[in-house]
Amino acid sequence: MTAIDHILHELDLLKPSSTYGYVTKILGLVVEVTGIADRLSIGAMVILRPRDGRKIQCEAIGFREGIALVMPFSTLEGVGLGCKAEIAGYSPTIAPDESWLGRVINALGEPLDGKGPLRQGSLPIPLRNSPPPANKRTRIGPKLDLGVRAVNTFLATCMGQRMGIFSGSGVGKSVTISMMARYTVADVSVIGLVGERGREVQEFIEDDLGAEGLARSVVVVATGDEPPLMRRQAAYLTMALAEYFRARNNQVLCMIDSVTRFAMALREIGLSAGEPPTTKGYPPSMYGELARLLERAGPGIQGQGAITGLFSVLVEGDDMNEPVADAARGILDGHIVMDRSIADRGRYPAIDILKSVSRSMPECLDQQQRQIVRRAKELISTYEDMAELIRLGAYRKGSDPKVDEAIQYYDKIEAFLNQQKNEKTTIDEGFAQLAKILHMNGGAQ
Repeated sequence: MTAIDHILHELDLLKPSSTYGYVTKILGLVVEVTGIADRLSIGAMVILRPRDGRKIQCEAIGFREGIALVMPFSTLEGVGLGCKAEIAGYSPTIAPDESWLGRVINALGEPLDGKGPLRQGSLPIPLRNSPPPANKRTRIGPKLDLGVRAVNTFLATCMGQRMGIFSGSGVGKSVTISMMARYTVADVSVIGLVGERGREVQEFIEDDLGAEGLARSVVVVATGDEPPLMRRQAAYLTMALAEYFRARNNQVLCMIDSVTRFAMALREIGLSAGEPPTTKGYPPSMYGELARLLERAGPGIQGQGAITGLFSVLVEGDDMNEPVADAARGILDGHIVMDRSIADRGRYPAIDILKSVSRSMPECLDQQQRQIVRRAKELISTYEDMAELIRLGAYRKGSDPKVDEAIQYYDKIEAFLNQQKNEKTTIDEGFAQLAKILHMNGGAQ
């Protein structure tokens, strides 16, 4: 061995050194770090080491005049000027395992349910994965039974389809999502509670989802009081878990509640990094990030399963055209609109059938089913057009045979659309019930 070979061998045996920088400024949740900017890239992980010995995980979110801007995944107590900042790695990944079913975890993949540590799998998946190539993806599959009558009949959803659930606060979208998670025939459910109220998490898991639904689900939780990086990462982790199960040829139901809180987290991060605001303060990068997240759902390549996405959109002020709702509606394959006025009169799920649409529905129903849905929608539409006059008593029976017919059937259709959260209805049962109400034959395949 030559002297050079000997030196190279000794260098190989040395432990890798750590690269440190130092905190020079703290403004809100943004920490400026000097000395390592030339070695970082967007998304790189940085560990702050305050004097109390804690390790605070952060992410590089931008650069300004040779200074790295990092944001923490937790609070900044104990961090001060001169605090060490160590480069911890790049492109965070997660290594899921089948044993994660039935578990509740946080946005960092750590258990929250007190059931012990999570077993790590052998296949790491990037949290910011890319969707499968468009030309290699399979087409959407047959109808997916979600157990909710209004959706199974009027808004039939196929395996691999992506649907948005649009509603204001307190209209019942979380309960509707939990019903679908509990009653779906999909192999696996992955549920991301992004920015959820802390007190409602246990209620959702124990009462709404139940032991039966949790047994085949993984629940990712990031409550509204957590830093924006945690809320954003909860959505990324939810999608990464869904991709893991899809790659194992499972039919996956992926639900994120809500996409709006994911967008709000992006707004906090973007504005802190100095991005210019656009409508309602959202930075331009939000629209691209939203599309990248939602496009990851859908069918996989040949030999894989599919991710059926149900993404709730919390519309501000019940405005269905606000920026996040408008952007999501243009990306997704359909939208389920929940109306506050319907909820106010006690009909749940409060789905507005006439304003909702499933883009795959015409192809996934047979001829009889299409006729049943068309007939029911005609009756609902006719009644809604004259609803004000009917309620005021200004409509006289016999003036219009179509309106008379709509009045005869409307209450029965409304009763059909009303469903308790502990009640399950399959696709065939739903069409059979609706056909019976309308005095039409068929409905079941």
